[in-house]
Amino acid sequence: MSELHSTARFSDRVDDYMRYRPDYPPALLDWLQRVQGVDAGWWVADIGAGTGISSKMFLDAGYRVTAVEPNAPMRAAAGRWLQACENFDAVDGRADATGLPDASVDLVAVAQAFHWFDAAATRREFARILRPRGLAAIWWNSRRLTGTRFLEGYEALLQTFGTDYTSVAERYADDARMRTWFADGYRGSASFEHGQRLDFESLRGRLMSSSYAPQAGHPMHEPMLQALRELFDSCAERGTISFDYDTRIFAGHLA
Repeated sequence: MSELHSTARFSDRVDDYMRYRPDYPPALLDWLQRVQGVDAGWWVADIGAGTGISSKMFLDAGYRVTAVEPNAPMRAAAGRWLQACENFDAVDGRADATGLPDASVDLVAVAQAFHWFDAAATRREFARILRPRGLAAIWWNSRRLTGTRFLEGYEALLQTFGTDYTSVAERYADDARMRTWFADGYRGSASFEHGQRLDFESLRGRLMSSSYAPQAGHPMHEPMLQALRELFDSCAERGTISFDYDTRIFAGHLA
């Protein structure tokens, strides 16, 4: 998948992304601080920061954060949302060309975006911008595919209507590949349960925030929404469904 494609494909989904994408469980930051020694005095480079969901987690805990994001509409949305935070700035950059100085940041954080990156080029860039003994932390919310009738029905819906769903889904790294990426600097991983309770409008927005969901005007758009409505109606309890994730995080040094 080309760099242009991967950095541009969310440009027309910014509003849905901001409103309906999940945040990250508090246990994740607790694990970074308690187990990996991350401290609020550290400077965080949030790579592929998108609309700022991960940046806000660090800002709320008192960290200085530089969001690196190549997609101009998403970067602008993060700036509008977080402009009141004095410890925040956002820059135009990519994972393999952040524009940050050598040995300048304490923590490189990647939330959700790692599967779009060139792994080898990204590793070199992260090693360049990290201070000696600085840490890289990479995590994502992994949507559960089975376990409830809704989760299984939603996966079937994506398989049926998603424009390039299979190729995107297959880009996520497994545990072995992440350990290999960190190599001798690997320091550990963890998994945390996470989820959203969504009414139908929120579920619709969550679906439309995905880059593989066909948009209005596409011949599969209306059939997809009809199928989503039917799935929701058959599975909802008290007007909502549970959209369940496992949040996986990997951390280590990059010599």
